[in-house]
Amino acid sequence: MNIWIVVVIIILALGFIIGNILLLQQSASQKLPKPNKDNNTSYDRFEDKDD
Repeated sequence: MNIWIVVVIIILALGFIIGNILLLQQSASQKLPKPNKDNNTSYDRFEDKDD
């Protein structure tokens, strides 16, 4: 197998792994909003009513 193909595959794999680690770090530092009653009002219209 050509050495350049192996090098490209290794670079792509390392880029994928490093990108996922950076994305995980960024998402871990974000805060989730606190749920309140207004957040769930839009879901009430989709509930099935057994009448």
